[in-house]
Amino acid sequence: MKTPFTQQLRRRGAMALVLLCASAAAWSQAAYPNKPVRLVVPFAAGGAVDTVGRSVGERLAVQMGQPVIVDNKPGANANIGTENVAKSPADGYSLLVGANGVVTNNTLYPNLSFNGLRDFTPIARIGYAPLVLVTPADAQYKNVQELVAAARAKPGAMNYGSAGNGSSGHLAGALFESVGKFDALHVAYKGGSPALIDLIAGRLNFMLLNPLEVLPHVQSGKLKALAVTGEKRAPMLPNVPTMAEAGVTGFDASVWWVLMAPAKTPADIVSKLNAETLKALADPGVRERLNALGAVITPSSSADAAAFLKSESAKWEKVIHDANIKAD
Repeated sequence: MKTPFTQQLRRRGAMALVLLCASAAAWSQAAYPNKPVRLVVPFAAGGAVDTVGRSVGERLAVQMGQPVIVDNKPGANANIGTENVAKSPADGYSLLVGANGVVTNNTLYPNLSFNGLRDFTPIARIGYAPLVLVTPADAQYKNVQELVAAARAKPGAMNYGSAGNGSSGHLAGALFESVGKFDALHVAYKGGSPALIDLIAGRLNFMLLNPLEVLPHVQSGKLKALAVTGEKRAPMLPNVPTMAEAGVTGFDASVWWVLMAPAKTPADIVSKLNAETLKALADPGVRERLNALGAVITPSSSADAAAFLKSESAKWEKVIHDANIKAD
């Protein structure tokens, strides 16, 4: 029989359980991190993604009071490092600097053992860098419209290079063909450097590259920049119009970076990491290093980062299928 006394005990017990769970959640967030955090960069050291990871990671280490160790795991178009984090414990101690391949590689490589959307929890967007449409310095095209007109006049005669099949430059080139309504020959190289050499030599007609790669060659007069692919002009190239200003609408392509954790990482840890990442992105030193890459910083919530990844996945899946792009 339930007596007032036993009912009171049960109510007190239930209240104690609620308080205990709340205290446990608060303790979990306060205790994280209590050991070094591994930040996987799925590219070689020295590149743009590596610089982004180290810039943010070094600041996170200062803020959180624990080392953030950058772990470069390049290979297979970023699939090696990405898979490593996807299959790591979801405890906040293995993170990924995700780039475009997170959402394009499942379409390019249909037999992957992980999924870039399903197997990760986005923490926050970091930023993006617009691409730059460049031609050899002595090319006859003075602007984007002249380039497009020449490509339409002789379908398939014009060519462009990239760092490889399925790379950002390749996908952006395919999108350019689609919105510009012309056909060009894609030439896949094993890395961006040999492609850039051939572009400067005039063996390629155009390429779409990140600002850091092209700026020295534009400044030296070896390449001509016709447009940037961002919504706004790039601070590094203030006299170069956007694609929209150049008369090509519907073209949106960039290289971008998102901090990510394995799926099912506890919400309190994701929330803490999001807050710390936004704080890091507001640091003047971090902003200076990212701006030097030509980056636009785009701090966001975890939910907004997830929506961004979903949108990018749908857009590039269509480009890949329409152009019948196959990975090497």
